[in-house]
Amino acid sequence: MKTASMKRLRAALLALTVCAAFAQPLRIAAAASLQGSLDEVARAFEGAHPGAKVQISYGASGSLTTQIQQGAPFDLFLAADMAYPAKATENGHGRGPVFAFASGRLVLWVRKDLCVDPAKDGLAVLKDPRLAHIALANPKLAPYGAAAEAALRSANLWDTLQPRLVFGGNIAQTAQYLQVGAAEAGFIAASEARHPELQAKGVEWTVPDSLHPPLTQGGVLLTNGSVPSLADAFAAFLRGAGSQAIFAKYGFGKP
Repeated sequence: MKTASMKRLRAALLALTVCAAFAQPLRIAAAASLQGSLDEVARAFEGAHPGAKVQISYGASGSLTTQIQQGAPFDLFLAADMAYPAKATENGHGRGPVFAFASGRLVLWVRKDLCVDPAKDGLAVLKDPRLAHIALANPKLAPYGAAAEAALRSANLWDTLQPRLVFGGNIAQTAQYLQVGAAEAGFIAASEARHPELQAKGVEWTVPDSLHPPLTQGGVLLTNGSVPSLADAFAAFLRGAGSQAIFAKYGFGKP
């Protein structure tokens, strides 16, 4: 009888904990390259956890790291590499190790009407003078930008192309440059290249992984937030089969 009472008490306490967690939204800081895919994962999570609300702030991984270090109240940080989450958790801002949840792919996008073929010529197409503006995310803030710089250096093009490089604050802004015609070519995430307008206007070529550091997407739980149990549940959900299928649809690989 005593055992049954204890079980009922534990169940009641667990229910109260869950309700308290759902009373506040789960706040996630996420790399701009995850927009779209993570929005869909969040909707699936909310469907599986009635009452839960997820709020996502997107930006460059480096900028979000600075915000977290300054005490921004996020429960979970999802970056475009493994290094920024590790940096963000310095000085006691993290709880638990950095975990991988997907792998990103860097692509070179070129305007279709220029009739150049990166699938044939690779990065050498960037020597074409008609590509007057080449966009990439700021390498100091965005892992995809750092990967683009590494690829250009591997091809001995970084110094040559300096006058034509246009830097976006994050990978989403870089993709916007291509959408509005502010650049004729650019380095973006495969997830961004899925945008219908970019697919209609340009051609894309996946930059070989051998030319840049791996783009393993890393996450970490944070001490700054207020709903740790909900953050734990989302981190687990993120690595589940359903979420992985969503990431694959947006061009991400397995972690």
